[in-house]
Amino acid sequence: MITLNNTKKELIINSNADETEIAILQENRLVKLLKDRKGSQFSVGDIYLGKVKKVVPGLNAAFIQVGSEKDAFLHYQDLGPQFSSLQKFIDRIRTGKQNSSGLGYFKNDKDIDKKGKIDEVMKNGDTILIQVVKEPISTKGPRVSSEITYAGRFVVLVPFSERVSISQQIKSSKERERLIRLIKSIKPKNFGVIIRTVAEDKMVAELDTDIKNLVDRWQLTFDNLTTKTIPEKILGEVSTTSAVFRDTLNDSFQSIQIDKKELYENVKGYIRSIAPEKENIVKLYKGDKPIFEQFGINKQIKQLFGKEVTMKSGAYLVIEHTEALHVIDVNSGYRSDAGSDQETNALRVNLEAAEEIGRQLDLRDMGGIIVVDFIDLMQSQNRKALYDKMRESMANDRAKHKILPQSKFGLIQITRQRVRPEMDIKVSDKCPSCQGTGEVQSNLLMMDDIETKIKYIFDELKHSSLTMHVHPFLEAYLTKGMISKEKKWSWAFRKRIKVKGIKFYEMVEYRFFASDGNEIKL
Repeated sequence: MITLNNTKKELIINSNADETEIAILQENRLVKLLKDRKGSQFSVGDIYLGKVKKVVPGLNAAFIQVGSEKDAFLHYQDLGPQFSSLQKFIDRIRTGKQNSSGLGYFKNDKDIDKKGKIDEVMKNGDTILIQVVKEPISTKGPRVSSEITYAGRFVVLVPFSERVSISQQIKSSKERERLIRLIKSIKPKNFGVIIRTVAEDKMVAELDTDIKNLVDRWQLTFDNLTTKTIPEKILGEVSTTSAVFRDTLNDSFQSIQIDKKELYENVKGYIRSIAPEKENIVKLYKGDKPIFEQFGINKQIKQLFGKEVTMKSGAYLVIEHTEALHVIDVNSGYRSDAGSDQETNALRVNLEAAEEIGRQLDLRDMGGIIVVDFIDLMQSQNRKALYDKMRESMANDRAKHKILPQSKFGLIQITRQRVRPEMDIKVSDKCPSCQGTGEVQSNLLMMDDIETKIKYIFDELKHSSLTMHVHPFLEAYLTKGMISKEKKWSWAFRKRIKVKGIKFYEMVEYRFFASDGNEIKL
């Protein structure tokens, strides 16, 4: 979780027809960027009813048919101890013997052996309920688990279990005892509960509401299991936008800015349901500039997602990606404090780099093996200081990770959980003349092309007005002069046409937007 105590945090949401982009700012500095793509087939937390396609004893795993091009991968260790109970429950539903979602009178089977074999508990063709734990990456299908969980704001609900556990981040023994006692008194029978860090100091009413909401999701799972075919999605995880609010919203958030009224109303309602006291920080952005440009986010994205990332001191990182791992090289640039020896300068650069690397790993969602080549340090206490700083910079990273101390070669190795593809953002511009094709379009033809598209938008798509987003250079060409192109088009089509300059657009890039702010796809 991102925890930025006593600092100004803002959440900026840019929504369009294809996806919703979510940026978290700390003191106007981008610390997290998420994309919620509409129509995405698999998301972490989705629950599917699948069929065992192939059991592979050599891998102690099975491939599950879930309706995708690549079958999902299920390892024995991801079955969960209550796998037999879950299978029994599914079988009873599918045969009409189970007519209630309640587990109070359901008799659990014995937990499966932790060191067992996959072919001892399932066979080809079995029907199985699974949950996505890792989205498809590269040529691999999704990784799934049969230990079904439902995440709420304060707790996580685990069917077929009675265990109540609590986050290690809650340090007070008195508070830990209070929360465990409360949860045991309100949780339904045969449901386990994991108490999340944000539950600290919460009252029983809030915890009870959260549990009831999760029980409702279990009920919905049950209802869908009685009607859905195989393979099919049974229950989708809440949207990325809602998940961000659920998992990260705390007192340090001072503003949530949203650029679309419909999403603004939905978010305001959601915040009202989970944190009524924070409802007033949700605001509808009404500025003329695109919201990410207004808050300087596009510029930061260009600066932060490139191969080279420059730090305040002038030192910089070089970040390279391969199929197997990520490599980060730390360079001092022009930084060298007069009067300081080489070791001291190297330590200062390394400590600054460690902080930025922690930010970069979370921002880009880099997973797998990461190797960082820091500037060599000779003194053992300085190597320890660097290792401690690296751990500190990743202390609040939600992804599971492990950091090894600096080796004799100056390398620090990190493994970080990868649950979705890495955030891949192109920061280099195409050639402004040829757009990467090697051929140049005549300016006259370009104007004809624009006019043809405008005519199509008004005559065929029946729009009453439009806004054209272009690079500022092109904006000047279209809007300057006594009788500009913008005015000529408005008179010719007898419609309202506005041209707006967007700094991060490529030189001859242009897009059309309707009066509601959504892009008109042609």
